[in-house]
Amino acid sequence: MVYNNKDFVFKDNIKEIIAKNIRKYRKEKGYTQEQLAVYTNRSYEFIRRIETDYGERGISIETLYRISVVLETDIGKFFEE
Repeated sequence: MVYNNKDFVFKDNIKEIIAKNIRKYRKEKGYTQEQLAVYTNRSYEFIRRIETDYGERGISIETLYRISVVLETDIGKFFEE
């Protein structure tokens, strides 16, 4: 199989970008971290950690999807700088 040499640019701070956007859209909705945790069926500690530790432990696509539904935000918005 032949592969073309392509240069991809991957953001080293993508977890930080996602974390900041979750916080931004949560605040725009007027939700607390506790409310977001309840609405997404996740723990408060998990939501707090996502937003403050910049997702050190990562976030699943299912959780990101749930957050996007609750915040009524297109999932792609979480990746924008």
